[in-house]
Amino acid sequence: MAIDFDLTTRQRRLKYEVREFAREIVRPAAEYADRLVDPQQAFCAMKPAFEQAQRMGLTTGFLPAKYGGGGQSNVDLLIATEELAAGDAGFATTILINGLALLPLAWFGTEQLCERWIGTATAVGHEDFLAGWVVSERGGTANFDHPSPRAGIQLLAEHDPGAGEYIINGEKHWSGNAGGWDLQGADVNICVVRTDRRKGGKEGLAVIAVARGVAGIEYRVVDKLGHRTCQNVTMTFHDVRVPEENLFAKGDGDFVINRAFTWSGPVAAIAALGVARAAYEFTLKWSRSYTGGGSTPIIDHQAVGHLVADVAARIEAARSMCWRTAHYLDKHGDAGHALGAMNKVYCTELMQQVVGDCMRVVGVNALDKRFGLEKMYRDAVGFPLYDGGNVGMQRRRAWGVIADPAFTADLIVDGEFIEFTKSMEGYGAAPDTA
Repeated sequence: MAIDFDLTTRQRRLKYEVREFAREIVRPAAEYADRLVDPQQAFCAMKPAFEQAQRMGLTTGFLPAKYGGGGQSNVDLLIATEELAAGDAGFATTILINGLALLPLAWFGTEQLCERWIGTATAVGHEDFLAGWVVSERGGTANFDHPSPRAGIQLLAEHDPGAGEYIINGEKHWSGNAGGWDLQGADVNICVVRTDRRKGGKEGLAVIAVARGVAGIEYRVVDKLGHRTCQNVTMTFHDVRVPEENLFAKGDGDFVINRAFTWSGPVAAIAALGVARAAYEFTLKWSRSYTGGGSTPIIDHQAVGHLVADVAARIEAARSMCWRTAHYLDKHGDAGHALGAMNKVYCTELMQQVVGDCMRVVGVNALDKRFGLEKMYRDAVGFPLYDGGNVGMQRRRAWGVIADPAFTADLIVDGEFIEFTKSMEGYGAAPDTA
């Protein structure tokens, strides 16, 4: 069987180099940043670690080598992401968002846009380069592919052909990295917009690159329960003018959203696993030394031993699914929409349960901030909710593919390709009869 879970020498080196960086640099910085009251200060406290990550190739390794990126495989990306997330989930998310924003340029954008933005992100002297992923809206993201123009994405980009520009108005929520280090904007914000008021989400959406410094955008930072070291903002657009050549994927903005969240599905899943693994490592060490007032360590008690064994099994099973999904995406590219969504849903929810079970083993001491489990729990809670919420978007994305006649129960296990089409979108979106 052509199945091999052995890491290559290069992959093992990557794993342990990133682990050392995460433990020695990322985790101490994140522990400090997490205690800061101001969420923007918490984000900025991670900037030195981010710049070092860029010099290590961690923020650009997943970008095409053609434009200066590392050209790494999805499997390699997952190996690094697990280690980063074990150090801090928010920091790993900041890097994930750079990929969500920049990869659509490589998939759907022009050579000019790729060279300008991906080329800049990978260039020497741009270690602090941030790209913002600007999709979510108040009540509008989950149904981005709704057939009605009055539902879904409502950030409007109207063409002014005389000026050669698009004029953008509206509001976005939960935009990642978009405010930049100084709340004057990311280096580039990749925004999903509606260009046609008369068409639904399958025909009326596009994507536009908004450069840092354009006039008319306001940023408000979201103060979050977990993932406090990454930035999310509400963006309000007031007659923002952007050159028309910055628009791409016109009429296919829905495809951009679907492919981006397919790519990020296993990345978010393995990031959740990284947090759970960190909780497991702490819990295993705790259970081997803590007696709870008894005569032997608590791991000698059957209830604890069984629970720790279950935790270990879930982590191993989830990692296998993540690697399987990444391998499928490496093989087929834009064909893993169902598997990517299932991977994200299953593993993020399972890993949230794992962190909770680790806290049950540790007991009331898990609530003590000195030990870090309460932070891991706050971070774990966020994974099922963000990156295309599991209830709002991801399950529906998998549903659309599985319902298609071309899908079979053996398709994934056989490693077969299935083309993603617009007919697979819109499942669960009630038709507009008004």
